[in-house]
Amino acid sequence: MASSVVEGDKYRSYLSGDDEKNTEWRYGAPPNYDVVNKLFEEGRTKIWPAGSLEEKVQNLVKTWEMEIFHKTNPNEYKSLDPKKYTFSLNGRKPINFGQLRQLGGGYNPLMLTSLPEKLRVYNPADETAQTSHLAFTTAFPRGFALEILHVYTGPPVIVYKFRHWGFVEGPFKGHAPTGEMVEFFGMAVFELDEHIKIVKVEFFYDRGELLGGLLKGTAMDGPAIEASSSCPVLRSTM
Repeated sequence: MASSVVEGDKYRSYLSGDDEKNTEWRYGAPPNYDVVNKLFEEGRTKIWPAGSLEEKVQNLVKTWEMEIFHKTNPNEYKSLDPKKYTFSLNGRKPINFGQLRQLGGGYNPLMLTSLPEKLRVYNPADETAQTSHLAFTTAFPRGFALEILHVYTGPPVIVYKFRHWGFVEGPFKGHAPTGEMVEFFGMAVFELDEHIKIVKVEFFYDRGELLGGLLKGTAMDGPAIEASSSCPVLRSTM
């Protein structure tokens, strides 16, 4: 795992520099994380020493998220191996990279649910990578920050506890913004291969903790106002 990022973004590797000059970016340019980095630095509860295992894991997770969400060509991923990669949420059967893309990408794999479709306020089956990303970046215009709270085991099998948080300052699925903070906690397992590439990801958390806060605002009349995904701030979320 790489240590502290020294070029480009403070917390994410493989985002800038000569090696990324030909990268195919989802929105035509590298995402800008300045706003969510500010939210992270103002709201985090842990400040890990430079070079510590916790800092390395935190940067790895942020880099993984950046590549998954913003690089359109899997051959350009450097934090994970798409040929070996599998993903699982809350103990479900692991799915490979091709199956992930069939789900539409974006937040859809992270929002899988066994609820009947008529009860799904956010239904991954109806969302694309574009619409899912727009829904959450509109609700969280300052981003949705992530911090690592504890690392239980180091590589090759990393087990960690995390916290996600953001402020609902935009509408979500017809519900007005509240301005309140929404946060949830969870556990994750990242497995690395001999090349220090992520080959297996497992997440465990309650999606209801996120959706409950997003749906707390009053129902709005008419279609919700959506922000443009071309905005560099809205291209970053974590």
